[in-house]
Amino acid sequence: MEGEVRFIGVVEEAGEESTIRVYPQYCPGLLGIEAHSHLIILYWMHLRDDERHRGTLRVIPRRHEGAPLTGVFACRSPSRPNPIGLSVVELLGMEDCRLRVRGLDAFEGSPIVDIKPYLPRADSVPDARVPEWTLRGPPT
Repeated sequence: MEGEVRFIGVVEEAGEESTIRVYPQYCPGLLGIEAHSHLIILYWMHLRDDERHRGTLRVIPRRHEGAPLTGVFACRSPSRPNPIGLSVVELLGMEDCRLRVRGLDAFEGSPIVDIKPYLPRADSVPDARVPEWTLRGPPT
């Protein structure tokens, strides 16, 4: 089965605070977004979009000291068959087709795949089980 991903925008500025520009044809989809304090941003890790990185299936997570050899589907490695990144961000504001956010873990120029509202009732799992190595290192 083949699919097609349509990028809906791009990261214009990256940093502690970032700017996401949504392409004009997708701006109507932002209606009501300001009512949400947090968003889920799906983006394309374009700097890892090559055969070497897409062929990586096992890694030792670098930012987690003592992490074991792990499959890419069991960690947040940017090298993976489909280089899709995910960040939960705080929405700081919106002007025209630009979202100002805090907490985006993407580079300038990263294409945006999708934007979804963060819904605590659906997206938070307080008792989730994770391997001990994920508790060391920076948040991912």
